Amino acid sequence: MNRRVAVTGIGMVTPLGIGKKAFAERLFGGDSGIAEITAFDTSRFPSHLGAEVKGFSARDFISLKNLRRMDRLSQMAVASARLALEDAGITIDAANRDRIGIILGTAFGATDIKSHCARILFTEGPGMINPSLVPNTVMNAPAGHVSIEFGIRGVNTTVNHHAASGETAIAYAALEIQRGAADVVLTGGVDILSEFFFETLIHFRAVSPVDGREEGARPFDCRRNGPVAGEGSGIICLEALDRAQARGAVPYCEIAGWGMSSSPAGPTDWSDDPRGILLAMERAIQSAGLAPDDMDVIQAAANGGKNPDLVEAEACRRFFESSKKPFMSSMKGAVGESFSSGGIRATALALSMKEGKVPPTLGLTDPIKPLNIVTGRSMKTDIRCGLMNGISYGGTNVSIVTKIIA
Repeated sequence: MNRRVAVTGIGMVTPLGIGKKAFAERLFGGDSGIAEITAFDTSRFPSHLGAEVKGFSARDFISLKNLRRMDRLSQMAVASARLALEDAGITIDAANRDRIGIILGTAFGATDIKSHCARILFTEGPGMINPSLVPNTVMNAPAGHVSIEFGIRGVNTTVNHHAASGETAIAYAALEIQRGAADVVLTGGVDILSEFFFETLIHFRAVSPVDGREEGARPFDCRRNGPVAGEGSGIICLEALDRAQARGAVPYCEIAGWGMSSSPAGPTDWSDDPRGILLAMERAIQSAGLAPDDMDVIQAAANGGKNPDLVEAEACRRFFESSKKPFMSSMKGAVGESFSSGGIRATALALSMKEGKVPPTLGLTDPIKPLNIVTGRSMKTDIRCGLMNGISYGGTNVSIVTKIIA
């Protein structure tokens, strides 16, 4: 089969807000979710900024029976899934649950629960670990909890692909619908900001300020000195277009194509060669039956990292050198780098497509390449086709093409 894949619902729990109304207002309003971390003490660290989810009440979204078994990571995933289903107007019941699935990306999983269990294990012994916490230590816990909460019986898979986890999950989910294995798939990404995770990033010199200068997220900027860590969950509801149209749904857009490639590098390093990113974008656009000239907007992966931003910028410069220059934006200056942020960014791209707005790239004042990057305030423009990039340590590249449904 070769079914078309529509985005019919979006749901998010993010540093910019919970639910699409609050999220869209702050996203297109140019607000930042980055501030000093309040969840734990950062005084012993050289970095203090983070993009935390605030004002989230899991009881507003999850049944009390299931809530007791969930960690915060799974709570955010389930809440985002509920919002996406409600936005799509889909109720899961006995008649459709076998054809509805969940494919979720997470880069590191519940690092707070894992570190807690490890601490108890080595200080008090295995008998003192709360058994109800252990199921939440595995990577597939968030997807499993989504499946349990809504009674999903279709495909249930977790993608662990570091900083491209969310993007890879979306491509996989679209393929399942395209080939006829599912009618609806909830997909995206979720990760959490914990003290253990934050300290690990600092030891690996993976967060700003890696050079001792002023801390902050500055995607594509000459002054960039590392990303700011974030957290959150973004889930889109993918649905076979024929099914969506039959029930009268009005999609945001469709997932028209995707492409993947590798740029071999060390497990904690980036390749200096832009050809891998170029190949992923080329494959994505070709699979959609489109050309570089068709792209109106790029949702970039840039997070303020010294090397990855430069490589992605150079790849985009080369790819669009002989075509029109699409508007570019990176929202990681507003929501930080949660490493599975492809889910949140996919919800933002869907909103951009529907509202004809490109959000600004916060923290950018001195661009590293002559690209058409939106800064300052949101750009109002007609958007027919969009491209979202995901790139990761170790050499993983994923590009996804979205298109307005004619």
